[in-house]
Amino acid sequence: MKKKIQNKLKKNVALNVIKYIKKNMFLGIGTGSTINFLINEVNSYKNLVKGIVSSSKMTTNLLKRNNVNNIYKINKIDRINLYIDSADEVNFNFDMIKGGGGALTREKIVSHYSDYFICIVDSTKIVKKFNKFPLPIEILPFALNYIKKELIKINKNILFSVRKNFITDNGNLILDVKNLDLSNPKYIEKKLNNLPGIVSSGIFSIRKPDLLLISTFDGIKKIKIKNKNTLKSLKL
Repeated sequence: MKKKIQNKLKKNVALNVIKYIKKNMFLGIGTGSTINFLINEVNSYKNLVKGIVSSSKMTTNLLKRNNVNNIYKINKIDRINLYIDSADEVNFNFDMIKGGGGALTREKIVSHYSDYFICIVDSTKIVKKFNKFPLPIEILPFALNYIKKELIKINKNILFSVRKNFITDNGNLILDVKNLDLSNPKYIEKKLNNLPGIVSSGIFSIRKPDLLLISTFDGIKKIKIKNKNTLKSLKL
């Protein structure tokens, strides 16, 4: 899909999700190119919400450039009513791969802290199985060699590379991993969570979105997690 067409789909779904933002909410906002379209429309809702919690320095900076002043640190509030983010891939079971922008850990924290999570994507992000996008893993620099060895134990054919010229907002490295069996995403997410030195993985299977909005050539498709069979039958 050409970038211009894809950007149109991204913008359409970003505009559509605004109607879910209600008065006096604490709103969490994710990170990435689709979310940037939502942030660029922030004047339509910034005075509606009590405050906004950002998932990254990149998002915070873009909000500030759009003259948003009610940005809250997550530790200053008791709950987030709604979190809106995108994904790099979403499978038919609502599992997600995230972290292309490197903000996966804070995105995961904000999603778990939120009452309701809406994921907005264009139709190219829906996959039957994870195979196109490398799995990002945020790791402590101190643990790099150890984590590499542990990943090889999981799959000797695994491929990984440290993301070049990139440090996360938490001061850590991103290891982009290929050839990891993700047929059982929740199992792998838990397994990676138990390796000391891994801060977070880009598998979002424990906390899935409550609602998925998919931008297609035929408009916005709205799918609730309880209706995942509808996702399987969609013609995208």
